[in-house]
Amino acid sequence: ELENQLTTKSKTLDELKQSLALNGSAEQTPESLSLRTAELCEMVDSIVSQVAQLKTSMQSILEQWRVYDEAYAEVSLMTTRYLYCIDHCKPSGVSLEALKKQVKTLQ
Repeated sequence: ELENQLTTKSKTLDELKQSLALNGSAEQTPESLSLRTAELCEMVDSIVSQVAQLKTSMQSILEQWRVYDEAYAEVSLMTTRYLYCIDHCKPSGVSLEALKKQVKTLQ
C-alpha cells in the first residue's frame, strides 16, 4: 500500500515538475523551484529505500512467526499427549484394604 502511495506521489511530483517547467511562477524563481523539487525527489527516493528495508524486515519477521507457530503447534501436541498418558497411566488410588474387600465381595 505504501509503495502504491509512493508511486502516486512520484507521478504527482513529476507532473508538478513539468508544469513548473512550462509555466514558471511569478512568486518564485525557476531555480528555487528546481531546487525544491530536487529536494522532494531526494526525499521520495529516501522513503522508497526505507519502505524496501521495512518490507525486507517484515518478511523476516513473518518467517520467524511462521517458525514459532510450527514449534508452538508441536509443543502443544506433545503436551496433550503427555497429559493423556499421565491420566491413563497413573495408579487408581485404591488402597490394599479396598482391593481385599472387593475380592471378598466378588468371591
